Amino acid sequence: MDRVDCVVIGAGVIGLAVARRLAQTGREVIVLEAAEGIGTVTSSRNSEVIHAGIYYRAGSLMARMCVSGKHALYRYCEEHGVPYRNSGKLIVATTPKETEKLQSIRAHAEANGVLDMQLLSGDAAHALEPALNCDAALLSPSTGIIDSHAYMLSLRGDAEAAGAAFAFHTPLLRAKAAAGRIEVETGGEAPMTLACDLLVNAAGLGAPAVARGIEGVPLEFIPCAYLAKGNYFSCSARAPFSRLIYPVPEPGGLGVHLTLDMAGQARFGPDVEWVESIDYAVDPARADRFYPAIRKYWPGLPDGALMPSYSGIRPKIVPPAVATQDFLIQGPRDHGVTGLINLFGIESPGLTSSLAIADYVGELV
Repeated sequence: MDRVDCVVIGAGVIGLAVARRLAQTGREVIVLEAAEGIGTVTSSRNSEVIHAGIYYRAGSLMARMCVSGKHALYRYCEEHGVPYRNSGKLIVATTPKETEKLQSIRAHAEANGVLDMQLLSGDAAHALEPALNCDAALLSPSTGIIDSHAYMLSLRGDAEAAGAAFAFHTPLLRAKAAAGRIEVETGGEAPMTLACDLLVNAAGLGAPAVARGIEGVPLEFIPCAYLAKGNYFSCSARAPFSRLIYPVPEPGGLGVHLTLDMAGQARFGPDVEWVESIDYAVDPARADRFYPAIRKYWPGLPDGALMPSYSGIRPKIVPPAVATQDFLIQGPRDHGVTGLINLFGIESPGLTSSLAIADYVGELV
């Protein structure tokens, strides 16, 4: 049986960042990916926003890793020539009652280490974005957008330059923890069996299933998987905004927000739709719910302008009745399996947090 130092399961943005981090410390790394290429699932179905770290529970892994990961990601983009734009974001209150919530949002952000938030009057916000309707707003200068595919290509290049190898069309069939190592059996056109000293489960939506396929992992440490689908709509009209626009959060989510891609094209979403299976089709009828939500802050949205664009599915590890979750990163001290690190529930802000998560895994190792 061949032996390798590290095996990373999953070539999404988290698996790529982890593989890069481990390879650059001199470890021998193989990345196993069931799909045909990098970042084909959650990593390619998101809003590509570099989040500031405003809303997450103070002290949570999400909050800590989003804030530190944001700074690391901006530096990485500058140093590696990855396209990005530090566009900023406005959180807009369209009624006096919503305006009352802005101070608490700002205070929460500051507790998370986001210290650059600016409270704006409606007139000041309108001066920045003339098409905007609002009573007041919070400006988040450190929010931005990124070309996520270019970023993942760069991570892969760094990992390969440091000696990491990638095996695509190579699903994990099963694994077994025994005698201080983990034996890994893969499928695909070139099935193989490997023994490794370190196995990092960065399988995203499939991480709980992967963990259940590893003999020796106590089942009580494996969370249930839930699927929260978010649908996005593009706009046939040119949206007259240069910044991201978010409404004041509503129960159950952040509301229908306006994000921009690197070309300046607007897209709206996501909504929240709990589903039983993975299906990326976008129902055009869901636009009926988007129009009134968007027109609260952009009254000029033309009739018939919204077109189904794409959808993504968050790897939830809590049921719909639970409001929030945190990243769950388990090492041997948690589950007792030598050489295994599980990454569960790495949803948004996973992209923003990717380099920070990779450093965290490196520290666990």
